[in-house]
Amino acid sequence: MSSVEHRQRVRLIFGALILVILLASLDQTIVSTALPTIVGDLGGLQHLSWVVTAYLLASTITGPLYGKFGDLYGRKVTLQVAIVIFLVGSALCGIAQNMPELIAFRAVQGLGAGGLLTTSIAVVGDIIPPRERGRYQGLFGAVFGVSTVIGPLLGGFFVDHLSWRWIFYVNLPIGAAAFAVIGTVFHTRTERIEHAVDYLGAALLAGSLTSIVLFTSLGGTTFAWGAPESIALIVLGFVLLVLFLLAERRAAEPILPLELFRNRIFSVCSAVGFIIGLALFGSVTYLPLFLQIVKGRSPTASGLQLTPMMGGLLVTSIVSGRLISKFGRYKPFPVVGTAVMAVGMGLLAQLTLHSSVLDAALYMLVLGLGLGMVMQVLVLAVQNAVDYRNMGVATAGSLLFRQIGGSVGIAIFGAIFANRLQTHLASALPPGVHPPSNVSPQVVRHLPPALHDTYVRAVADSLHPVFVTAAVITIFAFLLTWLLREVPLRDTARPVSGEDLAGAAAEPA
Repeated sequence: MSSVEHRQRVRLIFGALILVILLASLDQTIVSTALPTIVGDLGGLQHLSWVVTAYLLASTITGPLYGKFGDLYGRKVTLQVAIVIFLVGSALCGIAQNMPELIAFRAVQGLGAGGLLTTSIAVVGDIIPPRERGRYQGLFGAVFGVSTVIGPLLGGFFVDHLSWRWIFYVNLPIGAAAFAVIGTVFHTRTERIEHAVDYLGAALLAGSLTSIVLFTSLGGTTFAWGAPESIALIVLGFVLLVLFLLAERRAAEPILPLELFRNRIFSVCSAVGFIIGLALFGSVTYLPLFLQIVKGRSPTASGLQLTPMMGGLLVTSIVSGRLISKFGRYKPFPVVGTAVMAVGMGLLAQLTLHSSVLDAALYMLVLGLGLGMVMQVLVLAVQNAVDYRNMGVATAGSLLFRQIGGSVGIAIFGAIFANRLQTHLASALPPGVHPPSNVSPQVVRHLPPALHDTYVRAVADSLHPVFVTAAVITIFAFLLTWLLREVPLRDTARPVSGEDLAGAAAEPA
């Protein structure tokens, strides 16, 4: 095969992976705008959170499994199976007739989504040498940024002009195109190998993650943090986690090999990813709250006003990826990136009732610039530092810690915000005046003027400790990045032995 044909094949595969990443990232944001309309159509307001929780839960627990199955059976078939499950779930969501059906079908969709991101990034590890991989994974980071902005806008467009069901139907042509390209140009050498699948480890890990995600999703909302149900969930999660670690020590082919944690780069990147997920997703969740309640912007407008953060992420993701490919060094980027993120969080902590939208935009830009230098670079460092046979599980493990960090962060910052809001309102409101039970923009907008001003001021003041805490946590991530050992980036995608790509040899695109 000529070098021109080779580059064309790699670009086609990478283009298909971009579509897969777009599916996975877009579906996390496009649903949010349509949820009120969905509830109005299907009913079941009390089950609204489960539309999100079911998807999050299913995708979280299956990510490590797809990573292992990709290592065992090949990335191509694993990715195609994930795409098919995701598309089946999407089609079923589109025809759901009631809320229980939608929740169940969202879980099916999540079962496929867990493999889209993990396997796609691992495929990049198959076909692109680490020295060239930075610029490609920088584009992945850019896709995440773009999807965060266009997701709510597309959701609003479909709701206003078509139907909320199209937020699921739109996945079908995109997924079909990705499936076809991968099936056509991504070839693997088939070898008959006997595998011992660690079903016990998979079941224990799924049970542990299920309990932890349910604890972080339901604690403080459905159940009080100190309620027996919350305590039972977190205790069960840690007990199953201990049993999982014991099972992995005995497994012939573990789902998450414990030897990975003896790799300093994997351990440091996982710890940094967990902290970044905790600080970022836990705090940025409240930026729309500031824009919609404190500044009175509509949901669509607040989505557009998050553009500076995604623009900063887009720029530094692409630039850092190209610089890594040019110079072959990656450590400076997470060090500088976490420092810039800490500054951005600190600036967001300065937002007050009198801050302008322009102030918020500038602060979000700083945060985005830092974020773009961290997230995808951590995955690159992990892939460069582990054996090829563990590429999938190492990639999945790195992403898993970030996702768990995000779930925990949302719970922690939710508790901080709710506590401070209650305290501020109790001190500001006269006796006998009770605030609304939720902080939805629609409710706040129709409050009497005096109560409205008091409530908005309390919300603004309650956001301050959220961003301060996030800044402090991000500083810990900055300190950890100094422990990251830099290993020279390989000029080949993987060892000669093992799974081979016919038509996509590991050379620069």
